[in-house]
Amino acid sequence: MSDEKKPEAETPETIQKLEETLAETLASEPAAQGEAEDAAGPDVAALQAEIADLRNRLLRAAADMENNRKRAERERQDAQRYAAANFARDMLEVSDNLRRAVATLKEDERAEAADSVKAMIEGVEMTDRQLVTIFERHGIREITPQPGERFDPNLHEAMFEVPGTDQPAGTVVHVLGAGYMIGDRLLRAARVGVAKAEDGAAKGGHVDTTA
Repeated sequence: MSDEKKPEAETPETIQKLEETLAETLASEPAAQGEAEDAAGPDVAALQAEIADLRNRLLRAAADMENNRKRAERERQDAQRYAAANFARDMLEVSDNLRRAVATLKEDERAEAADSVKAMIEGVEMTDRQLVTIFERHGIREITPQPGERFDPNLHEAMFEVPGTDQPAGTVVHVLGAGYMIGDRLLRAARVGVAKAEDGAAKGGHVDTTA
């Protein structure tokens, strides 16, 4: 078997040993022997180059490890934040139905309703408010455009166009349903009706509903 030593692993301890070897080599050089210094020169340069190379490798390895750690942390946070997106989207329909139930009762009918009916309506409204609070607790927020706002295909879904509104084409004129964001992602687009141009390109033409 060969007695040749295997190269040591590229670790901080290896670098320290190389630095110690370099220091011993320099200390043992006789100052008065110029020829000896010239002969030792290439060995010292080789040690310095090896130390620099090892340092660069360790720095790159440390940077890669840090990048991997940050990427894994981002993926973990995204998985935690968006894992319930499908369930949350279904729960939005429940909130919509609660609001529709309340909206079917006119104000005068509500004022004249029996106390039991009023209590039931208040219970429905309270349930919807509690749902909104739960949504917000989990990073879900409502985005409801106001009439007169410009249609945004990234946040809105145009359900129909309305002629004769005297509004520029693409202006929101009706809001059918609220939209919602979860974190920085769109969970559901707001459903809207938009103004339709009366004379084609003169007022902007058709609404661009593509994101």
